[in-house]
Amino acid sequence: MKKIVKGIVIFLGVIIVALLVYAGYLLLGFHRLPDNLTLEVNRSGEAESFDEDFEVEPDTTYRIITYNIGFGAYLPDFSFFMDGGKSSWAKSEESVIANVAAMGSALNRLEPDFLFLQEVDRDGTRSYHVDELEIMNKFIGSYEYHFAQNYDSPYLFFPPWEPHGTNVAGVVTYSKGQIQEAVRRSLPISESLTKFMDLDRCYSISRIPTKDGHFLCLYNVHLAAYGSSAEVREGQLAMLYEDMTADYEKGNYVICGGDFNHNMKDESPADAPEWAHTFPYETIPEGFDMAINYALNAEDIAHNSCRSADEPYQEGQTFTITLDGFIVSDNVEVTDYKHIDLGYGYSDHDPVEMYFVLDSKEK
Repeated sequence: MKKIVKGIVIFLGVIIVALLVYAGYLLLGFHRLPDNLTLEVNRSGEAESFDEDFEVEPDTTYRIITYNIGFGAYLPDFSFFMDGGKSSWAKSEESVIANVAAMGSALNRLEPDFLFLQEVDRDGTRSYHVDELEIMNKFIGSYEYHFAQNYDSPYLFFPPWEPHGTNVAGVVTYSKGQIQEAVRRSLPISESLTKFMDLDRCYSISRIPTKDGHFLCLYNVHLAAYGSSAEVREGQLAMLYEDMTADYEKGNYVICGGDFNHNMKDESPADAPEWAHTFPYETIPEGFDMAINYALNAEDIAHNSCRSADEPYQEGQTFTITLDGFIVSDNVEVTDYKHIDLGYGYSDHDPVEMYFVLDSKEK
């Protein structure tokens, strides 16, 4: 009996030591990138294919798209453990490559002038270390682009049946116009233990010269979900608005788009889960508006941009909501706005597109 008790004590001691060592690893391994980080601007496709003469000018119609690609994992039968589903990894390396290629091909056919992507993995356990940006660049050619990292986790041994591992991911902005300045801003995040499971939240700013001497300022965002604290959510929006307003007051044109992790429509459905709260419209600063309000037809936005990932997608049964979209300054005229229905075939999100014209009149 003494030997059994001793064995149990030793076993429990080993487990406790292992847990303490792992906790220390998490604490020491956690880091955030510095704020106001200058981003490297590159070109996709063949270098000579980039149109050096492409100019952004007032009174010309342009097309912009935002798309959260879900790290290439979200085929219709995929459910994610952090949302109450089962899986932590994509189905296979081959499925990630094929899925990202399919999204790249679909986006290439749409031929946007500007493109925002979120949840693009560069080196992740969950995506079999496939560089998804490299794949995208084979399809999204003749653009300038930059990558802003918002996820670089220590090895996560959760869930135990399929550890999430280490993952490097971020947001990508593509532009047919030359990007004169690109910067990464670090958003406030939770200081609790949940920071180990969440993203290193950020947004990127791309400043593109316009023919009238100003800049088109593109903000690519992936904000905190509603499950985070109110203080964090409010702090993120306050910081974002401050930068947007500063650009606007200089006479620049401002478009902020991406995954806002809030319902972009003006009210939430009665069956909405707790995380699906409506975006706080009342916080939008003077001189800006939610672009979805300018959709020409209700059917253009009837399809929601995101489906719940707590279960495999079942058309007509799985909860859907619109978390993706754009906020624009009042010198950006929205001429058309649509949710692109891909049936959540490649991601738990579908793209949102906006056509716009820069209004050269003074504020």
